[in-house]
Amino acid sequence: MLALQYNTNLLECGTDEAGRGCLAGPVTAAAVILKKDFSNEVLNDSKKLSLKNRNTLREVIEQEALSFGVAHIMMKKIDEINILNASILAMHKAIEQLKCLPEHIAVDGNKFKPFQEIPHECIIKGDGKYLNIAAASILAKTHRDEFMTKIDAEFPQYQWKKNKGYPTKAHREAIKNFGPTKYHRQSFKLLPDQLSLDL
Repeated sequence: MLALQYNTNLLECGTDEAGRGCLAGPVTAAAVILKKDFSNEVLNDSKKLSLKNRNTLREVIEQEALSFGVAHIMMKKIDEINILNASILAMHKAIEQLKCLPEHIAVDGNKFKPFQEIPHECIIKGDGKYLNIAAASILAKTHRDEFMTKIDAEFPQYQWKKNKGYPTKAHREAIKNFGPTKYHRQSFKLLPDQLSLDL
């Protein structure tokens, strides 16, 4: 069972992002403040859960959290400021949406920039240690997957419904055959060198 949060004495939000390694689509982050008495035996790092469990947990979190926020940073901005800065910006934007300002921020991973003057802690694999970060990982993942499923209808040949924009063989093959779309991150290496496009 995961601990509720990193700093037990303060009003803390957990934050995490999804989609950093994708070739297409936004990077999405969520921030979640859980109630002190929140508990859930299924909640864990979103990557360890089935689609069904993630979707069920999303409903539970959105109904039972004290507050939550979700933010997408789009491809143009990712290309402008790079993926690491875009991931941190997404987390900041998600925290801005919280109804109450947290006294402490628990961040999944090892990189963050101060948000206002609120103290924070970066925790490697935090989504497998604390419920508030795990909850943020679920919301970031499910909201991003929902976005990718929507744009899949516009460009079905890239199979985003299936690969969510990650660099699978089929996704790279489609880029090779059809070229990049407005949803592709132009600053990313869309194809390995041996398959490079003549743009």
